[in-house]
Amino acid sequence: MTAVAGRRGAVFQWTRFGVLCLFVVVFLIPIYVLLVTSFKPLTEADPSQAWNLPRTWTVEAWRVAWEKLAPGLWNSVLLAVPGSLLSCALGSMNGYVLSKWRFPGADVLFTLFLFGMFIPYQGVMIPLVQLLVGLNDLTGLDGVFYGGIPGLVLAHVVYGIPICTLIFRNYYVTIPTQLIEAARVDGAGMLRAYRSVVLPVSGPAIAVVVIWQFTSLWNDFLFAVFLTGPTSWPTTVMLNNIAGAQATPYSQQMAAAILASIPTMVIYVLLGRFFMRGLMAGALKG
Repeated sequence: MTAVAGRRGAVFQWTRFGVLCLFVVVFLIPIYVLLVTSFKPLTEADPSQAWNLPRTWTVEAWRVAWEKLAPGLWNSVLLAVPGSLLSCALGSMNGYVLSKWRFPGADVLFTLFLFGMFIPYQGVMIPLVQLLVGLNDLTGLDGVFYGGIPGLVLAHVVYGIPICTLIFRNYYVTIPTQLIEAARVDGAGMLRAYRSVVLPVSGPAIAVVVIWQFTSLWNDFLFAVFLTGPTSWPTTVMLNNIAGAQATPYSQQMAAAILASIPTMVIYVLLGRFFMRGLMAGALKG
């Protein structure tokens, strides 16, 4: 019986391995098409030859794609990095207060935060444009809030507060309240307890929020089209504009798509091991 059970276990393991390999192959098929097409000259970059390896290998498409995308890539960095950090800071402080420093109406306020997650982008576009135009007029900084990167950062930070607060609040609920109480007994106030007790163990939640917000900001298209001008367009808008007048430059589009996706892949590689831990924290509490 032991030998039979061992053989069944081995068969199950190999079957599972084979299924996983099949899923990996299916997942990598689009990446294969992207890569091989990006190294083809324009004369070979055709949907009918998508599966074929290039007869003539060239990096011309990569050179052109980089020249067209470089300004947008830098604009996306200026958008995604400060936007992610600000969202992380605000969400962390909100989650800390709502989970560890209870006050009358805290649950109602948290519920109102959650409602913000369900407001579609399209529903706030007109008032958002009016607000940013008003900020330009109020500050005298024409093209900064409406038409520039700062306004786009502000829009995403405000729009990201509900989901960031939810993630941090659910994570902080799992931190023993006794630690906060011990810090208060030692004379620590709200900010000191946050800085000394809560923040040092916030790594998984910070990773989740940074990945979430960085990806959202980097992939944003709708806000970017409405709220910025040509000199402030991020990668997504520049990527959309890579098109030919007479023929579609597939090789350039494929190379540009890979270039545009590299930063988000790097973020997932660097912080991915914390991602599931942070997502699952608080799943059974709070």
